[in-house]
Amino acid sequence: MTVHQESVSEICAPIWAPDPAATATTQITEFTALISARTGETYPGYRDLWRYSVGRPADFWSAVVDYFDVMVDDVPVDVLPSTAMPGARWFPDARINYAEHALRHSGPDAAIIGIDEHRSMTEVSWDTLRGHVGALQRWLRARGVGRGDRVVGYLPNTVHAVVGLLATTGIGAVWAVCGQDYGAAGAQARLGQLEPTVLLAADGYRWNGTEHDRRDEVSRLRDAMPTVRAVLRVPVLDRWADADAPAGEAEWAEVVAESVEPEFVRVEFNDPLWVLFSSGTTGVPKGIVHSHGGVVIDHFKVMGLHNDLRRGDRFFWYTTTNWMMWNMVASGLLVGATVVLYDGSPGYPGPQRLWEIAADHRVSVLGVSPGYLAAGAAAGLHPATQFDLSALRAIACTGAPLPAQSYHWIHDEVGAHIQVASTSGGTDVVSGFAGCAPTTPVWPGEISAPLLGVDLQAWGADGRAVVDEVGELVIATPMPSMPIGFWHDPDGTRYREAYFDTFPGVWRHGDWITVTERGSVIISGRSDATLNRQGVRLGSADIYDAVETLPEIREALVIGAELGESRYWMPLFVVLVDGSVLDDALRARIVAAIRSEASPRHVPDDIITVPAIPHTRTGKKLEVPVKRLIQGRPLGQVTGVDTVDDPDALQYFARFAKGFGGSDA
Repeated sequence: MTVHQESVSEICAPIWAPDPAATATTQITEFTALISARTGETYPGYRDLWRYSVGRPADFWSAVVDYFDVMVDDVPVDVLPSTAMPGARWFPDARINYAEHALRHSGPDAAIIGIDEHRSMTEVSWDTLRGHVGALQRWLRARGVGRGDRVVGYLPNTVHAVVGLLATTGIGAVWAVCGQDYGAAGAQARLGQLEPTVLLAADGYRWNGTEHDRRDEVSRLRDAMPTVRAVLRVPVLDRWADADAPAGEAEWAEVVAESVEPEFVRVEFNDPLWVLFSSGTTGVPKGIVHSHGGVVIDHFKVMGLHNDLRRGDRFFWYTTTNWMMWNMVASGLLVGATVVLYDGSPGYPGPQRLWEIAADHRVSVLGVSPGYLAAGAAAGLHPATQFDLSALRAIACTGAPLPAQSYHWIHDEVGAHIQVASTSGGTDVVSGFAGCAPTTPVWPGEISAPLLGVDLQAWGADGRAVVDEVGELVIATPMPSMPIGFWHDPDGTRYREAYFDTFPGVWRHGDWITVTERGSVIISGRSDATLNRQGVRLGSADIYDAVETLPEIREALVIGAELGESRYWMPLFVVLVDGSVLDDALRARIVAAIRSEASPRHVPDDIITVPAIPHTRTGKKLEVPVKRLIQGRPLGQVTGVDTVDDPDALQYFARFAKGFGGSDA
């Protein structure tokens, strides 16, 4: 049994609709014409094209390869011999290289623009980028790095990280990176799994106006990874010059001083490209391995068909190297777009910082988090009048469900012509499941549609697709960017358990979603954090949508904890805006909002003020770890403190749980 507010297909009219004159020249329109010419059929709307893409996946992805002129050797006649999952192999025996596509552009115009908190800017042309990548490849090869070896980065979001990615993968080696907000132990828990040969490490990073020297952490990290034969020292704070490099360490400036033409090794289509890591909030971070070919064709689709990016556009998504969006940003290079990198706090020196960057650098597509948009609204920003955003055509948003009020705020304060491109995806597939395209309308609080080639459905417990009802997010046919496996999982047991145990042969992602009658998608939260009252399920996002619109509430977190003896406790934790008080009147308004806008059955048992809500480093609320603490699990078994954006907030909940009756944290 499920709760749903109303027939979502009747909630409202679109807040944004495509302009036929503008969409006529988009890449997705050109691509649709290609498909029509091949099939002899017409595809009058996006949903028609989507049905083709999931109904005939081999034909669709072959068309992506042709449309974007993807360089693949030995393309097989049958590009997808079997759609069985897990284990589907795309383009078997074909050969390809990710970096070759990212660097097939040249010229003096900017490929990458790097910006830091000091407002200094580094602009790297396509020609300079190619020269730096080739020089780093030469240095790596001289240290014995070759196909299948691992090169890792302990780096902030600077140009150096992108050069490291392209140089490594260009020669067929495997890349992984994490940010320096992790200490040596946290970085080693991720990168050390790979037994890397070479480490690229910065001397530190800047955050919120403070410089963080990480040279000691670099030394500890190297000592903790005995397979590392060489370290390349990257200057971000310019502190490496304080001491001579020890044996086995080299300086960035010396390595890239001479421009060298890059070389590319075309590897098997399904060979490993990079390793991304799960958040580690419920155990040791999993190393998720993606393939060269799967990423290339999927990211061409996302960047070209969905974002309509091409040469001359500028693509800026606020991220760190810890998040899969960093990999997506790097893939803007595939379509020739200029990628903008910002290393620092999005709120420094104020909540307007990302808008300033978008204006200064004529950004076409801007990616931010729901929290950043909410902070701008709370601060009273008026981006349309404060900044020149005339080049901006879309604001993308992911990391958490985007509430309806943020759509209205963008419409009113950024521009009615701006498309709100709310998206949902994951590190697991280093891509999106649902999002938008230039040809899809936008409804407040909803994601416009499943992405092309993504057979996204909502399934009930009986394994049947449901419409206009909450169900499990599943992917019913293979995607090219699904992992080729987990690191150190030789028989695939952990991989199968992670995605295919609930519905054999079908990917279950772990989110509650609604697919509406019109084809849009609503994310209701993680299914392992579902609020289940007497068999009636509700996603936590529905509670947040109701509560976080109240002016006194800065943020909220809700859990449903089974406490034994059939006891179920559902508290709502709230962070109040400065000066607000949780009195009886505010409690009554919170309850009324939940009753009317979410579900009368899901009024919380208690409403409790807390100083802060803990999140993952990518901004997701730590609902499940907090639930586990309340159920009595010690903090050390619930999550690693280094995976959390605010360890003090998590420690607060650990102390709360201890006083509540949980285990000693």
